[in-house]
Amino acid sequence: MRLSAALAALVASASGTILWDGRFNTFNSSEDLNTWSWSNQVGPYQYYIHGPSAVTSYINLSPSYKNPADSGSIQGAKFTLDNTSYWNGQTMRRTELIPQTTAAINSGKVWYHFSIMRSATNPPSIYREHQICFFESHFTELKSGWISGESGASDPLLRWDISGTTYWSTNWDAGVWHNVAYEIDFSGGTVAFWHSTGSDPLTLTVPAVSVSASSNGADWHLGVLELPVSGQADATEDFYFSGVYIESGSLTTSVAGPGDVVVSSSSPGSTVSSSAPTSASQVTTAAPTTLSTSTKGASASTSSAAASGSLPKYSQCGGTGWTGSGACVAGTTCTFSNAYYSQCL
Repeated sequence: MRLSAALAALVASASGTILWDGRFNTFNSSEDLNTWSWSNQVGPYQYYIHGPSAVTSYINLSPSYKNPADSGSIQGAKFTLDNTSYWNGQTMRRTELIPQTTAAINSGKVWYHFSIMRSATNPPSIYREHQICFFESHFTELKSGWISGESGASDPLLRWDISGTTYWSTNWDAGVWHNVAYEIDFSGGTVAFWHSTGSDPLTLTVPAVSVSASSNGADWHLGVLELPVSGQADATEDFYFSGVYIESGSLTTSVAGPGDVVVSSSSPGSTVSSSAPTSASQVTTAAPTTLSTSTKGASASTSSAAASGSLPKYSQCGGTGWTGSGACVAGTTCTFSNAYYSQCL
């Protein structure tokens, strides 16, 4: 009993305050996502960034889709990109959810939790860049696959990026759950990376790095955006998510989630980390793909943004709530998608 108590104490942590709970525990099936709309903003998620097919083409829920160590979740989610996963006529494939909450998830120091896994079946392409669990300013996010602008044509890594620079990476092996917490200090302007695999408790993998951390509270995208690559045909790709929540106060390091404890155990997969990028062998610096994906805001105007600066192709250029500036790069036009979003195309 004493040994068990000691082991539990090693992995237990003082639970913080859950500001928003996205652990899919309130869903009977993914079809419950359809109850949300702009005129009926109910449930934990906004559901609108996806292709035109039924919700089950893009998101499905099952106990078998969660990290087995995540006892705080009843079920996990499988997000799918298929050949219909184009939202609003864009050339990027996307399946994403956004927190539906008025909680202060964009102020002070908070932790954004989730676990992610891929299977050997329908694996994400190593030939295309995937932007995963990102903010619209892309100040922090995961990435996988060939990063636009890097050498070669393929990349097997899963990365954690700050504003387009990689601070951590590992081979993304099938069947390995990667547990993540973004530690974001919106007041102090820093972001840090907590990580583990399997059932192991989160550990600080990259200490706090200065960054322009900003959010309107409705621009964190749980899911994936895939950039197109000429000559690469669309294949079905699956991404698995578990243990999604945002907390404040103190960090819960147990993968079991707030209120539960699991005994640490070794997990397959090798993680390479660094506290800061110090050499080419530790970090790949990709040109930041300022691929804004804002869908909040409400002006239907698509007149050019302020004349200063230059907005790259695919970036946001208008819409209510958008606070950016600049004109679309030569060869592209600020194109109206809806009342909430205009984009350089």
